[in-house]
Formats: sequence, C-alpha cells, structure tokens
Amino acid sequence: MEKVKIIGGGLAGAEAAWQLAKRKIPVEIYEMRPQVMTPVHKTEYLAELVCSNSFKSTEITNASGLLKEEMRRLDSLVLKVAEETKVPAGVALAVDRELFAKKVQQILMENPYVTIIREEVKKIPSDGVVIVATGPLTSSDFAQYLTEILDTDSLYFYDAVSPIIYADSINFEKVYSASRYGKGEEAYLNCPMNEEEYKRFVNELINADVVESHFPGEEKYFEGCLPIEILARRGIDTLRYGPMKPVGLPDPKTGKEPYAVVQLRPENIQKTLYSMVGFQTRLKFQEQRRVFRLIPGLENAEFARYGVMHRNTYFYAPKFLKPTLQFAKDERIFFAGQVIGVEGYMESASMGIIAGINAARLYKGKPLIILPHTTMIGALIGYVTTKVPVKNFQPMNANFGILTPLDMPVKDRKMRNRLYAERALRDLEDMIRRFAINI
Repeated sequence: MEKVKIIGGGLAGAEAAWQLAKRKIPVEIYEMRPQVMTPVHKTEYLAELVCSNSFKSTEITNASGLLKEEMRRLDSLVLKVAEETKVPAGVALAVDRELFAKKVQQILMENPYVTIIREEVKKIPSDGVVIVATGPLTSSDFAQYLTEILDTDSLYFYDAVSPIIYADSINFEKVYSASRYGKGEEAYLNCPMNEEEYKRFVNELINADVVESHFPGEEKYFEGCLPIEILARRGIDTLRYGPMKPVGLPDPKTGKEPYAVVQLRPENIQKTLYSMVGFQTRLKFQEQRRVFRLIPGLENAEFARYGVMHRNTYFYAPKFLKPTLQFAKDERIFFAGQVIGVEGYMESASMGIIAGINAARLYKGKPLIILPHTTMIGALIGYVTTKVPVKNFQPMNANFGILTPLDMPVKDRKMRNRLYAERALRDLEDMIRRFAINI
C-alpha cells in the first residue's frame, strides 16, 4: 500500500499519524531530529515540548478547555498521553514534558502502520498524499522552499520560552502554595512582592541587557506571548495586571493579597523543577540570574534552563489553504500545525487531527469534512483559511471571539461561554455521527 508521508514529528505530525494509523493507513513520519537540531529542541523525541509544559485550562467554559473536549471526542493522541503524564497545575493540564514526549513516540513506534524516518526533508514529495507539519521551527532549507511554492515571503514571529528553576534552590519559607481563587489543587508556588520590591524589580527588568536579534528590525512578537521585559516597558503596573497579578492569591501569612505575585508551576511529576509562569524572555543569561533573583524566594535560584528566544515560522495560510486544510494548488497536500498560523500546543495538535482525518478520507475516496465555525477547531481553521489583509494576519489562539456568535446575545460572560461550549459539542457530535468521522 502507498504510504502517506508526514513531514514533521511535532504535536501536529504525531496527531495526524495517529488518525491515519488507527484507520489502518500506512504512514511515514519524517523527523529531522537528531540529525538536524533546532535552536531550542534538546531531544530526538517526537512531540517534544519546547516552551511551557502547560496545555492550559481544562474548564469547559474556557476556550482552551472547550478545545480539549473537542479533541477528546475526536480521539486525540496528544490529549490522551497528556492526561496520563500530567503534573499538578490547578485547573490547567500540565505534563511531565520528558515522559509525555517519550510516551507519544513509543505509542507511534509500536504501531505497525507507522514508520519513523530520521532525515530532513527539503521539498514536498511529488506524488502521494502528504501532510506538512514542520512546525514553527521549520528548517531554513524547507522554509526557503516554502517561500518558493507559496510565491510569497514567509511570515514569522518570535517566541520566547520561560526559565525553569530547580526546586531545591527555592526558599520555601518565603513562597506559598495556592491556585487562583482556590480552584483545583494548590499546585502553584507563589512568590509575593510588596510595592517596593515590585518597583525595584520592574526597574531592573526594563534596564537589563537583552540578546540582540540575528535579524535586526524583523522582530514580530505574538501579542499573546510577549517577552516579560517588553511587557514591563509598557508601564509600571502592566505586569501587576498581567502575569504578576495577585488577584485571588491571598498570602496565608497575612490573609491579604500581595502587591504582586510571581507564580511557579511544577515541570515534572517529582516537582523537582518549576517554570516561571508568563516569564518568557530574551534577557541575557547572566541578567536572568541577576534580575530574577530579586524575586522573593528566588534569591538563590538555580536555573535548569534559561529563557531563550527562537524564530517561529508561519505563512499567510488564507491565500493557500482550503477549509479542509488542503493546499489549493495541489489538493493531495495538507498543511497542519503552527506553520499555518495557529498559536499554542493544543491548537497545533488539533490541526493535525483534522489534517489526518481528511488525509485518510482522501486516501479512501471519502468526502472530506469541514467543521462548522461554531466549534473551536472549526473556528480556528476558519481563521487560517478566511482571507484577511496580509498585514493583519497574526497567529491565533483558541478563544470564544472567533466562534460564530450566538443567535441571542447573552450578557453574562460565564453563561455565554457555557452556551458556546454546549453548542460546539452538540454540533461536533452531529458531524461525527453524520460523517462517521471516528471510523
């Protein structure tokens, strides 16, 4: 049997492979690591997480929670493994990143319909069904090739990853465990700051030395993942109303909310590592040590990983993709993942699910599916396939704002989100039933 070829073994590629293999369609995953590494990957594992270890909220009234529930109903491999390797994170789903990637790879390696080939692909194969899921860290050769077949310059944005701290270097006498508003288990460590400590920290942060871009003048930051020092420059209170907001996190020593809070999230099951929530940065390493040690409880922090910047590539998908995620110029080719302009782990993985399902349906001569924009996955696909001015096209997270509006306006946000979620799942189940999607 002819094999479907998947270029890229990240979250989207792994999901696509799973959807094809479960339908007994042979798959070849081409993953360039470890022969060719990226600036931020550390292992050869498929589905390695290079930024946060969090997949965000699991609550159905949260856009991320709704996205996960849709993925669960479409038999997501990534979500299944994430739930098996999760670490405490309140109402969020966070994983032990090494166990997670190992398990995803093991499941695919053991599947008789999956072959993993370790080599860099520099061009899309000229025949057969192909899924391009090279991700935001697409190799320079393949990125150059994409600019040629897309007949346009690749667009890109810069992303940043947060530092990870060894737990045994944290002063637990100064921090306290709590999740915001007491929701879920008390998974986060909170470093409280008074006004004087906060203002000194912000001042040092905005004046610290940063790593200069290798592409001067080309930085295009994704608004949802700005470096902490960029946020700090927007005003003295920006961090206090953003990643360092103390609301819902009273200090048990005082019974009151601190002036500001830095949250730490466990990175692994053993809780030997903690990441700094919302602290993606491009500060120089020595500056990270100096400035972040001003945070109460982190005076002697030792860093297992410093925050770093990396170049994320994506293209203007609306000009080239159909709502089935097929390449308009050659319909045997599908695109999936962050390279098409979705932002986030689960967003990327969900594109792999649909690309895999539609590639399987094309392979078997079945009609392809287009999810309605009332579903979160359908709305994300709608975003990356609906034409907008090029200059306005930026990566998109799951959010209720991209869904088709409700028939009747609802003022209460929580009720509105619940109605969105109920409608989305109802419409998705109808699609699954009518098209026998999971068969």
